[in-house]
Amino acid sequence: MTTQDRAKLRRQRIVTGRSHSHEEAEMWDLRYWQSLSCEERLDAYMAIRMDVEKVNAARKKDSTASKAILVK
Repeated sequence: MTTQDRAKLRRQRIVTGRSHSHEEAEMWDLRYWQSLSCEERLDAYMAIRMDVEKVNAARKKDSTASKAILVK
């Protein structure tokens, strides 16, 4: 499944809520994640982890490029 496919599916199943305090938002969030199956939570975790790895790789690449420019 491509990133675009995952993004399309994610947009189709976005769940929103409204809260009046941080505590209320945290409870809503907890209930949401507990309503998912173990497989759904693991899929979400893996998608987030893959995104974090991409960001870190881009930062490392950018940092290396910046250092190369400073050395010249």
